Amino acid sequence: MPAKLNPDRARSALRTSALLSAQTLLVLVMAYVVLWLMGRAWSVIWPVVVALLLTTLTWPVARFLRYRLNWKPALAASVVTLLFLVVMAGIIVVIAVPVASQSGELADAVVDGIQRLREWAAGPPLNFGDDDITGAFDSAVERIQNSAGSIVNITLTGVNTLVNGVVTTVLALFLMFFFLKDGPRFLPWLSKQLPGRLADDVPAVASRSWDTLGAFVRSQAFVGLLDAVFIGLGLWIVGVPLVLPLAVLTFITAFIPIVGALFAGFIAVLIALVTQGWVDALIVLGIIIVVQQLEGNVFQPMVQSRGLGLHAAVVLLAVTLGGSLAGIIGSLLAVPVAALISVVYVYVREQLSDDPPDPEPEVPPEPGPDEEDPAMV
Repeated sequence: MPAKLNPDRARSALRTSALLSAQTLLVLVMAYVVLWLMGRAWSVIWPVVVALLLTTLTWPVARFLRYRLNWKPALAASVVTLLFLVVMAGIIVVIAVPVASQSGELADAVVDGIQRLREWAAGPPLNFGDDDITGAFDSAVERIQNSAGSIVNITLTGVNTLVNGVVTTVLALFLMFFFLKDGPRFLPWLSKQLPGRLADDVPAVASRSWDTLGAFVRSQAFVGLLDAVFIGLGLWIVGVPLVLPLAVLTFITAFIPIVGALFAGFIAVLIALVTQGWVDALIVLGIIIVVQQLEGNVFQPMVQSRGLGLHAAVVLLAVTLGGSLAGIIGSLLAVPVAALISVVYVYVREQLSDDPPDPEPEVPPEPGPDEEDPAMV
């Protein structure tokens, strides 16, 4: 005989489910409002995010100058910012000078490659004659002329994107300078502005978030270095020219998920095609695919899961979700955002746990005019 349902327990379970559903809905609504506000203010938030990423990359040098050599904060921040600009200019030179020196050879190789492609198309199985190629060319020109308005709109959009990128870069560099100069004073100042328990909780979460963000940037740089070394070694073995610029380009584009790897790989395969031929181009393509698969499915999840305290599967899912929601920027920010959410969750769980959490180091007092804070928080 089946057990009789207890109406009191059923009503209690229903009330609990309804209350939990209402609370979850309220949290989702608040999250939507926060994301909507962030979207409206994205032109301001994005330079801050870029500046924070650059600051985590350059802070070790600034910390050495400030606390080992006893430099003034403004001087240390100025030197590090100028050094960063010099390094970026050096990277551009490393890429541009070899390309410029071999531009004539590359141009001849491109013309020769086009001619070989034309000869191949003229033979079996395509059997394209000169009239067919000329007709296809005229058709392409006619299409371009008919879509002149669309081309103008695309060009204007591209120019607008380029201008916004330049403005974002300049603003991010200025913010990086101020973060390097005044960053150690931020948490003591923030602690004094918040009431009650928030004066302890918010700085503690911010300090952990800063450490997590630094771990993300270091792990991404390490993965990019692995890509550059292995792909550069493969290009050198095959005999592709411009190995060093291509390796540097691979390292830089590793910070841009998905599109960066595709762009660097396309350039490498194209150069191999026009200089070495189809066989070497296919070999280079195979090398890039193997390295990218190892990087995306083995190296990156392992390194980032260790540095950020996230499981490798969480890293993969975060990148996939971020890319589907916000494209390239979503893929770039997905892993650090997931790590920051994990930081907040772990801290809240520690505060709600019956067992006392490990004692957090106390936030040091704000340094005086002639003192310096001992560490970046």
